[in-house]
Amino acid sequence: MVDHRSDPSALRFLIGHDLRVAREQAGLKQSEAAKALGCSQAKINYLETGKTQQKPDEVTALLRSYGADVEHVDRMASLAARADQGTWWAPFGDVLPNWFRTFVGLEGLAAAEFTYESLLLPGQLQTPDYASALLVGNLQVPPMDAPQVVRARMARQRLADDANPLRFRAVIEEYVLDRIVGGPRVMRTQLEHLLTHMQRDNVELHVMPVTVAVHDGLDGDFLLLDFDEAQSIGYIEYPTGAIYVQDQDQVAAYTLSADRLCAAALSVSDSADAIAARIETLATSSED
Repeated sequence: MVDHRSDPSALRFLIGHDLRVAREQAGLKQSEAAKALGCSQAKINYLETGKTQQKPDEVTALLRSYGADVEHVDRMASLAARADQGTWWAPFGDVLPNWFRTFVGLEGLAAAEFTYESLLLPGQLQTPDYASALLVGNLQVPPMDAPQVVRARMARQRLADDANPLRFRAVIEEYVLDRIVGGPRVMRTQLEHLLTHMQRDNVELHVMPVTVAVHDGLDGDFLLLDFDEAQSIGYIEYPTGAIYVQDQDQVAAYTLSADRLCAAALSVSDSADAIAARIETLATSSED
């Protein structure tokens, strides 16, 4: 987790989640955990929900009392020591909904991301023009805020970050390629952008052909975030909010679904061919 993507609230979220899971695995109640710090049950609840900044010594004391191994204790204490840094997305805070800010912070801290998208291209792969076209007539984003929303989306992108590139894997439905967002020229440039990024070692994009009638994505779009020093988290978004999947058995089920989706979809090479075919069609239509 690199400093230029720091986010105190996201770190508190991750640390709190880890503390709760470790306590539950140890079979302890919050009132019992409170004895390790000599504090109230309410404070344990605040620490686990991220409402209160977790200090390194508090994290260490709690995890040791839960029987966590030394390496894990040291990792989480190190994370807690970073939670007083600034928030990288602060310049865009005025256009980020409160419910979305946590995700933006977590995504910035993640080492890897998987996403299944049924309707649109993932934000990490969008061009500015494609992103702008998506906001035309959007009920959630006033026209005057649209340019800043696009800048925020571009700022989130880490696939070409030389210092700490995000390992990115995605499955998109084939008809996403045929939804001509912004017109032929915008869409052609967007598809060319996809092919360019697919040449990177940290990007894996699969196209789900319409001929695959039934697959794991039919239950809805979802996203997974993996971290080098914390437990993975699932994320399901709806128009006015989001659900975080934190139970590790459920996260494992989503991870299995992600692998199954990649296996059912076209290979990376065949996906690139499908995208290239659309580019050729759009180039021809633009000439006409």
